[in-house]
Amino acid sequence: MFGMSELVVVLLVVIAVLAAKKLPELTRSAGKSARIFKAEKLAMDEGAAEESATPRVVQGEVVTDSGRPQAQGGATDGS
Repeated sequence: MFGMSELVVVLLVVIAVLAAKKLPELTRSAGKSARIFKAEKLAMDEGAAEESATPRVVQGEVVTDSGRPQAQGGATDGS
């Protein structure tokens, strides 16, 4: 009777008729989401380029098995 392509076309027409009121709102929100995604992607790319240009140094302490902090060069605290 009906093939798959005819059924898809009828379904799309029914959805378009029933969702005619919401269609402009949906396309507007989809466009807004795409702009936000693009802006975030550009910011992330710029941040990655900025991070690779300047290395970040993190100071820390080495903790031994006894639980006392040790200087970074491996020296003991004199106890």
